[in-house]
Amino acid sequence: MLKKLDIQNYAIIARLTLEPASGMVIITGETGAGKSILLGALGLALGDRADSAQVRDKEKKTIIEAVFIVQETTVLKKLLQNADIDSDTEIILRREIQANGKSRAFVNDTPVALNQLQLIAGHLVDLHQQFDTLELGNRHFQRALLDARAGAVGLMADYTNQFERYTVLNKKIQDARARMLKANQESEYKSFILQELQGLKWTAGEGKIIAEELQVLSHAEQLKSGIGKAVYAFHEGDQPIISQLRSLLSQLQPQAAYHPALPSLVARFDAAYVELKDIATELESLLDSVQVDDLRMEQLNERLALAQRIAKKHGLADVDELPLVEKQFAEELVVFEDAESALKALEKEMETVQQQALALAKALHEKRLAEIPMLEKATMALLVRVGMPNAQLKIDLKTTGLTAGGTDDVVFLFDANRSGQFEPLHKVASGGELSRLMLVLKSLVAHSLEMPTLIFDEIDSGISGEAARQVGLLMQELSSHHQVIAITHQPQIAALASQHLYIYKTASQEQVTTQMRELTGDEQVSAIARMMAGDKPSEAVLATAREMLMPGVKKK
Repeated sequence: MLKKLDIQNYAIIARLTLEPASGMVIITGETGAGKSILLGALGLALGDRADSAQVRDKEKKTIIEAVFIVQETTVLKKLLQNADIDSDTEIILRREIQANGKSRAFVNDTPVALNQLQLIAGHLVDLHQQFDTLELGNRHFQRALLDARAGAVGLMADYTNQFERYTVLNKKIQDARARMLKANQESEYKSFILQELQGLKWTAGEGKIIAEELQVLSHAEQLKSGIGKAVYAFHEGDQPIISQLRSLLSQLQPQAAYHPALPSLVARFDAAYVELKDIATELESLLDSVQVDDLRMEQLNERLALAQRIAKKHGLADVDELPLVEKQFAEELVVFEDAESALKALEKEMETVQQQALALAKALHEKRLAEIPMLEKATMALLVRVGMPNAQLKIDLKTTGLTAGGTDDVVFLFDANRSGQFEPLHKVASGGELSRLMLVLKSLVAHSLEMPTLIFDEIDSGISGEAARQVGLLMQELSSHHQVIAITHQPQIAALASQHLYIYKTASQEQVTTQMRELTGDEQVSAIARMMAGDKPSEAVLATAREMLMPGVKKK
């Protein structure tokens, strides 16, 4: 509830403090006394746009502060947390406006953006003006009213959670499918490349091996000639080298006993002889392995050229990097396969969530369908009370797919004159009719919805007598569970107040200022009498005012 509204330096208000009680608070006053200015100030605290013309004294800033006592709802708590605002049982909204029109907004002394202030304020105050009834034409609001009356608020919360899961999964699936489409296009190319690499069967280090073999094959004749001559010299010819060395070694060995230097030299000679003998044998074996093979050389050149073309395609500097590319493509194709499995898992989960959401939507539909006749009947009964005996409300359910509201599109249709032609509210109802219809509907769901402080600005315009009294009674019923603040010109409504505040102007030589005071006892009687009969009410009118106030008149 609104605990206090403090206004400084705003329009014709120098300083004014409104401290409304709980229950039904009525604000009255002469035309032009500042009732609309009061609401304008409150609107600024709630996030309306600021205007430099509103600053009374240009040497000072305008400060408007609204203090609310709250019981945090889940949504309100989340809004405050998102804005990093500490909160307890009080929330203080403050606007500061400079003479140049610049303004700042605060919630519990924490600076906030204007849109944040508006979101938070929306959970604190329901400002209902005569032509401020766009909310009633909102399909979401209409659905919320029907659900509240049908006792489906909890069921709707369960459905909302399930629908959010459905929406999140649907987004994931759409993203996954988009990725899969792109991945499939890429995988076809990568599969082709992988098949090409796998067909090549290139092994690590193969490039070096081929280069070495090609070196041999391209010089095979030279190698065979050179090695052959060496082998011939070692083993054949007129004086084979190996035979000569063996003969020389045989001559030296017997002489080793006669000179101390010879044994070591003979040993070295023997080792050299053995090494040369081995070299000769290996050269002979090597000679046998070297073959002139033009076909083999052609095959190797073709394989190396193919590997080099594939390596160039991938921007590789070395053909021996090809096995790494093959491994990378194989791993990426496995990822594509995993993505396909993940998509199937998401689709399976989606099917389950969708079925659960549909089951909840069906339960919502049944509750709504059952409640519609009763809500229509209750609404029309109250419309008669507030002076609209020919008005009729019809609630239509149109089946849709899964949406945020279930599988129903809830549409409120209205016929103001029993013409039999039902149309959407905004097409057929006047501002006053919409205001009274909104009051009727809110009174019917007040016990089921978490509604904030309700402020009604002259929604009784255009009615009088019993109809005005019935409007007041509906507001009084609302005030048993909610703080209701109403600006009115109707004595029938003012007489129902639990607190009566009176706005008036005082004039001095310098300026005109708006003031406010609470009326009790005879002052309240007099104010209601003046609303009925002007500035000088007769004793009969005063008596009627006292009677209207009974038994709720305050005495001091």
